[in-house]
Amino acid sequence: MIPLPRPRRVDAYLARTVMVSALAAWGVLLGFDVITALVNELDELGQGEYSLGHALAYVAWTVPRRAYELFPIAALIGSVLGLGALAGRSELTAMRALGLSRLRIGLGGLALLSVLTAAMVVNAETLAPMAEQNASDIVSDAKTGDVALARVSGLWAREGNVFINARDGVSREHQGRIRTELRGVRLYEFDDEGRLLSLAEARQAEHDGEHWRLRDVVRIRFGERAAAREEAAEERWESRLDGQTLATATRRPRYLSSAELRRQIAYLERNGLDARAFENVYWGRWFYPLNVAVLCISTLPFAFGSLRSGGFGKRLFIAIVIGIAYLLAQRLAVSLSDVYRFDARLAYLLPPAALMALSWGIFGRRE
Repeated sequence: MIPLPRPRRVDAYLARTVMVSALAAWGVLLGFDVITALVNELDELGQGEYSLGHALAYVAWTVPRRAYELFPIAALIGSVLGLGALAGRSELTAMRALGLSRLRIGLGGLALLSVLTAAMVVNAETLAPMAEQNASDIVSDAKTGDVALARVSGLWAREGNVFINARDGVSREHQGRIRTELRGVRLYEFDDEGRLLSLAEARQAEHDGEHWRLRDVVRIRFGERAAAREEAAEERWESRLDGQTLATATRRPRYLSSAELRRQIAYLERNGLDARAFENVYWGRWFYPLNVAVLCISTLPFAFGSLRSGGFGKRLFIAIVIGIAYLLAQRLAVSLSDVYRFDARLAYLLPPAALMALSWGIFGRRE
């Protein structure tokens, strides 16, 4: 009697097949995305000292972020290709004959993808934000000659009843600390009833990582019947607003780590400002593994479908369309949460629940 293969060996075979297909799809998608980004950067050549070498370095540093964004679709395509190839060779039918359920076969094929998903989550918290910052530094250095962590223009911020406006500024890393320098600074101080108490203009504001220093300050204090003018060569400004928060505010939320997102959300909520843009990205990080899992599991009906019911190419096309529609539907749900002011977590949860219900309905009828 011929010994049957152990289920663990079948799982390893399934996982390896799906992994190879996913990596191939991931590589193709990432390659096209990188080439497109490089072509777009060619239009910027000649600005300052920005050269082809700078463009190549910039695009290279953005690869971790691009890989993170493209992985869910790559996992979907890899699942359809891998399991579909096994179905085409009747290997899935043989596995069913061994007594393995369709769900067991599907989950076995997705085992290694969970490892890649975890790696992408770590990448989004560590490598991708650092790489994006380096990419920004390269552009700033080449185009302006000033190595900066964040360049701001027309910055507005709020700290309690004080509103801050700066014409421009720059943040740099010095000895492990973020040193921020703002130029053309104005501080508007209001009371709780919205009356302007004082207006201060400073040529420069510097944050050394602990405190703010205002240079060449001219302040006008408004009383009930008169205004008083004060001048100071240097003045210490007590504020909980730090250079890291300002540097974070000048970067796109999707390029920040979860720790930076939480810090920015806390700052915005503390000052009564709208933090939903940062909250949406923050919760998107938490739901990222769920999105990958749902997209991959939703491919199971296509993998186990009859090859005579339209062909594998047709099923692959339909699966990809469903995956893209799912991601677009989730973006729409998040946008609607902004408009109608409901919890972003609900917006991220509804599309996976709907797709899983649809997939399970189809899958359950075929089981």
